[in-house]
Amino acid sequence: MSFFKHPQALIESGAKIGNDTRVWAFVHILHGAIIGENCNICDHVFIENDVIIGDRVTIKSGVQLWDGIRLNNDVFVGPNVTFTNDKFPRSKQYPKEYPITTVKEGASIGGNATILPEITIGKRAMVGAGSVVTKDVPNNAIVIGNPARVVKILEGNK
Repeated sequence: MSFFKHPQALIESGAKIGNDTRVWAFVHILHGAIIGENCNICDHVFIENDVIIGDRVTIKSGVQLWDGIRLNNDVFVGPNVTFTNDKFPRSKQYPKEYPITTVKEGASIGGNATILPEITIGKRAMVGAGSVVTKDVPNNAIVIGNPARVVKILEGNK
């Protein structure tokens, strides 16, 4: 495979990175992660073991992708988006398995949004900057606020 790795990035052996993907400075990718082709992983991103990222995904700076996160093709994740993967976190107490959070094809998440665990963000949906997503987002929906609420359904993108 042929991808770009900045000299200051850390990609552990066993991580799978697709062709033409760019991994920038201070990114840390753990051994079980799977990243598709032609992705752009910006500075200061952390990707845990049980993470699957599709093709042509952009992940902006300051994002952490924890076990159970699935980003389908053509997803955009804005700067400092926060994903969570444990509904009842306690120090030194870990679930046997983490819930799956899925961001479907073509969806975009604005900067500083927070995505709670076990959420599905639909195809071509848009999450407004700073929103807190507490429940599933329908296909083609624009959601904003805390908690995030549907303000519009985009036409012609079904």
